[in-house]
Amino acid sequence: MIFFIAPGVAFAETKEKIQLGAVENVLLLPWRVTLPARIDTGAATSSLDARKLRIRGKTVEFTLPEQYGGRQIRLPILKWKTIRSAEMEEKRPVVVLQLCIGSKRILTEVNLNDRSKSKYPLLVGRNTLRHGFIVACDTSYCATPSCPEATSK
Repeated sequence: MIFFIAPGVAFAETKEKIQLGAVENVLLLPWRVTLPARIDTGAATSSLDARKLRIRGKTVEFTLPEQYGGRQIRLPILKWKTIRSAEMEEKRPVVVLQLCIGSKRILTEVNLNDRSKSKYPLLVGRNTLRHGFIVACDTSYCATPSCPEATSK
């Protein structure tokens, strides 16, 4: 039996969790759009590349990058979150997205911003990883999306 122990915290057995690498393909549901994602244990929240972002009352409209289909998406804004980095601080809309990561279909909060200067259109942060994942930083593409929605039409 293998357990991961952190100061004051014991995590479940590794066989109960899905192992992810530093980069994984993630399926955006219900649109069935596959995006490469950077798995980032240093990021508190997940973030999605949202182009042409428009706020309409309590709704946000945005477009996915062209190389991932350029689909226009409209979702209710759950809340606003202030994101701080070494360079800046900004308020971003947060939405709830359904993702398929490996064999898990999960609902998670994702902040929206233009990630065109980033290599990956989706950053998966700790708020999503707490749904039963472990990260092996020395590998990538360990968990192909295999939710029923990933294979059925």
